[in-house]
Amino acid sequence: MAIRKKSTKSPPILSHEFILQNHADIVSCVAMVFLLGLMFEITAKAAVVFVTLQYNVTRPAAEEQATESASLYYYGIKDLATVFFYMLVAIIIHAIIQEYVLDKINRRMHFSKTKHSKFNESGQLSAFYLFSCIWGTFILVSENYISDPTILWRAYPHNLMTFQMKFFYISQLAYWFHAFPELYFQKTKKEDIPRQLVYIGLYLFHVAGAYLLNLNHLGLVLLVLHYFVEFLFHISRLFYFSDEKYQKGFSLWAVLFVLGRLLTLILSVLTVGFGLARAENQKLDFSAGNFNVLAVRIAVLASICITQAFMMWKFINFQLRRWRENSNFQVPAVKKKPAVTKGRSSRKGTENGVNGTVTSNGADSPRNRKEKSS
Repeated sequence: MAIRKKSTKSPPILSHEFILQNHADIVSCVAMVFLLGLMFEITAKAAVVFVTLQYNVTRPAAEEQATESASLYYYGIKDLATVFFYMLVAIIIHAIIQEYVLDKINRRMHFSKTKHSKFNESGQLSAFYLFSCIWGTFILVSENYISDPTILWRAYPHNLMTFQMKFFYISQLAYWFHAFPELYFQKTKKEDIPRQLVYIGLYLFHVAGAYLLNLNHLGLVLLVLHYFVEFLFHISRLFYFSDEKYQKGFSLWAVLFVLGRLLTLILSVLTVGFGLARAENQKLDFSAGNFNVLAVRIAVLASICITQAFMMWKFINFQLRRWRENSNFQVPAVKKKPAVTKGRSSRKGTENGVNGTVTSNGADSPRNRKEKSS
């Protein structure tokens, strides 16, 4: 009787391929555990910390107003549990968009491997940027930020937030934290991981900084402004992949990109450099959430200015590469062959550029040649 040898392979549920193919189902089961925990009295207290917003206080209505009392929120350590739960939700939504929208378009268009990954990246980011812009604009209008810009620095610290404001920041942190496991789920190339980590880290640094330093008013305005410009870039790139003759979107994005950097610097200097610098209370108080001191203001302005300068430097390099490539295509026929060789070598160095969030990818230049389908 033959003796069967024990298999040395790991169980399917622990295999790398199984996790990649079924990561959305696994994450859905984990999220469902927290939701089911709300149904039982024993686990309800623990599950509530993950599902609902924490640290709410009730502010009584003013006597001269007929409005009801409002519930406001501040931040605390329990917010990490809430961010974790909504990070799972972001992974599930990411998988739904990928499977039911982007994958179907990819099958019809027959993109090459490079275009396939970049199309998925722009598709996911454009959906997120559009949703965040609409949501952020709704908060700006409902809280009269547009009609009264002084609200950006008046009555600082802004340690109490409305439900919409806090949920917006929790969702932003959850989305950018979900980008880390997505690098594994989406089988990101090793050479692309460093540039992905750079812009994910920059987003988390600035969003968390605005949230923890109680600069949520300024952070909301800058995020809406930045997301609108980035949405235009990624939606233009999606149209470009479908028709490489499309160039108008990139031209408009280039103008708005520069204007967005200027407006970001103006609003930051106006709020931090002038508004908060003239405030009466300039004492460091952790219990009250007051960080309006000279050292913090310098650090905030320095981080914003350095980031904007870094983005402009990448943007200028991208535009210079486009100009060189366009000039190479316009040389006489006698000099065409060596020019094409140089163009190919230069494009190899730009294939791993960052998307419009931090840098602009030279491989997505509207005038580049079509890539061969894989």
